[in-house]
Amino acid sequence: MAIRVLIADDQMMVREGFSVLLGAQPGIEVVGEAVDGRDAVEQVAALRPDVVLMDVRMPVLDGLAATRQITADAGATTRVLVLTTFDLDEYVYEALRAGASGFLLKDASAIQLAHAVRVVAAGEALLAPTVTRRLIAEFARLGGPSGAPHGRVDRLTERETEVLTLIAQGLSNAEIATHLVLSEQTVKTHVSRLLTKLNLRDRTQAAVFAYENGVRRVGD
Repeated sequence: MAIRVLIADDQMMVREGFSVLLGAQPGIEVVGEAVDGRDAVEQVAALRPDVVLMDVRMPVLDGLAATRQITADAGATTRVLVLTTFDLDEYVYEALRAGASGFLLKDASAIQLAHAVRVVAAGEALLAPTVTRRLIAEFARLGGPSGAPHGRVDRLTERETEVLTLIAQGLSNAEIATHLVLSEQTVKTHVSRLLTKLNLRDRTQAAVFAYENGVRRVGD
């Protein structure tokens, strides 16, 4: 089945451009376009797309608030991929905390765009090294974890905690497998189990969780 995509951006040229690029990619179908955050929330409820390409700066309801509403639904399967003009956009960190599964630059090529949509639709997170560095910089500015480690961390085995720490560094499953001398399938199993135990949706949430709860600390 084709991956169903909703494009949310207040600029018509951006919406149409992404629509054309994605429409030409095999296995991807653009099912709608939203002109602001509120429109995006309403269309997600009606269309149930697999992925939303979400701009941050929009009228009526901004992309961050819309992302929170979309991902707050416990039964929702829609993933949010945030669109940003620069990789150091001040909203990237907040977008990840709001529940976004990753971010994408607006000048991305058709191949990059299609890859990002497929990665996020598959349940993975598009957590590029630039985003990881952004998270670290933000926590350094805030002074580290917001409080004591969350009690749920105690549910993790030593190996799962190790994997979580490496996820927070931005490593892929293949890189974690090489680092720990494990098979990639074993790493996938550890990732799946730790996400379930911590009640997290994906790797992006896991990275944020690791820093916020002191599993990984700035400067480690």
